[in-house]
Amino acid sequence: MCLLAQVSRASYYRWLARKDPPEEDMTVRQAIQEIALANHRRYGYRRITVALRRRGLLVNKKRVQKLMQQDNLLAIRRRKYILTTDSQHEFQVYLNIAARMEVTAIDQLWVADLTYIRLKAEFVYLAVVIDRFSRRVVGWALDRSLAARLPLAALEQAIAGRQPRPGLVHHSDRGIQYACGDYGKMLEKHGIIPSMSRPANPWDNAACESFMSTLKQEEIYCHQYRDLEDLRTHVNEFIGDYYNRLRLHSALGYRSPEEFEQACAAPSTEAAIAAAMKYFRSPAAENRME
Repeated sequence: MCLLAQVSRASYYRWLARKDPPEEDMTVRQAIQEIALANHRRYGYRRITVALRRRGLLVNKKRVQKLMQQDNLLAIRRRKYILTTDSQHEFQVYLNIAARMEVTAIDQLWVADLTYIRLKAEFVYLAVVIDRFSRRVVGWALDRSLAARLPLAALEQAIAGRQPRPGLVHHSDRGIQYACGDYGKMLEKHGIIPSMSRPANPWDNAACESFMSTLKQEEIYCHQYRDLEDLRTHVNEFIGDYYNRLRLHSALGYRSPEEFEQACAAPSTEAAIAAAMKYFRSPAAENRME
């Protein structure tokens, strides 16, 4: 038959083994819908593509995007950023140590930030502390006030959960909540080194900015909360059950923070401290030395 039809045997067997296109489309569509709905439509087409490949389905991301558009499964996105930082104060402003650090393990550098969340009848505020190496949220707190007790509660939760060794660097913006005396005393008590961003340089705290954006786009803007306690329950589920444990993070090779931490062997005490104090030279510094 191959000789008469002038086709190769390999081509014939490829044709024989191929799937019917409509059947294959249905398999891929079903998998996309399962992944999208399991993640509450928080995943875009890139993360969906990675999740499909983890299931053994080798699908092009453009095809995934097309199918998601057809099925109205593209991730929900909207709203804009509002400034919450008050850096006009007389407290001490610390040097930016984080910008020159080469982070190689967990609990070498934590980054912290605040944001607002609008409820039906009021504004409330969220403070988070994130491990810069693994992008894991190690501490968070909600309050109706931007007073220093809010970030302090997040910091206390992070310290209690991680038990960091002395030498950890804590980086934040220059807001009054992070520069005040109570916050500085808490850092000093646990041997944590403070670091602060330069003016008009939010890139130093990009990991926190990225998390805040993800939280709002994938959780906050998708729900209507009854009150602060309802919001607290949902944020706890998002951070503890979803973001840290399950959500695939592009900066971590599409692994979750928990999976990434497990894949990285814990260094010894001496190695961890040495790594935390390892810095790189900026191009300007290199030029001055020459």
